[in-house]
Amino acid sequence: MKKSKEVELVKPLLEELSFREELLSDEKTMAYNEAFGGIIIFPKMKWEAWYRKWIGDNSNKYYYRYIKDVESNKFIGEVAYHLEEESERYLCDIIILAKYRHQGYGTEALKLLIDEAKNNGIKVLYDEVLNDNPSINLFLKIGFEIVEEKERYSVVKINL
Repeated sequence: MKKSKEVELVKPLLEELSFREELLSDEKTMAYNEAFGGIIIFPKMKWEAWYRKWIGDNSNKYYYRYIKDVESNKFIGEVAYHLEEESERYLCDIIILAKYRHQGYGTEALKLLIDEAKNNGIKVLYDEVLNDNPSINLFLKIGFEIVEEKERYSVVKINL
């Protein structure tokens, strides 16, 4: 039987955003985002404003954490949720570095994110997953359901 990976969600320090810069600029990791331009440039000059918005005092609207492998003590990805103002829905996000995918990290991290959202009073989480992105199976495996199918993506949701 495959042993679950032990992960923890860690609030990064401002200077640790170099990991996010690395994550978003990794071509294999961001291949799922090819339809929207692939990699995302996240230069140091944008870190402080981004940090204030996502990690500062906006706990009701934004939540962001690194995923850390407990055994190796390394960051291996990120999870987040935020309130999408137009739809008044909380959208979640998860990105795992390509070299750590298919090892159980995503499952464990998404479960922790769901627990955090529930503890913060969130009742429902959504995500929009491109139809050709295999990560949709991750969401379905832990209890999300497809509630809408569009031409390019599906909307998944879980009641907390």
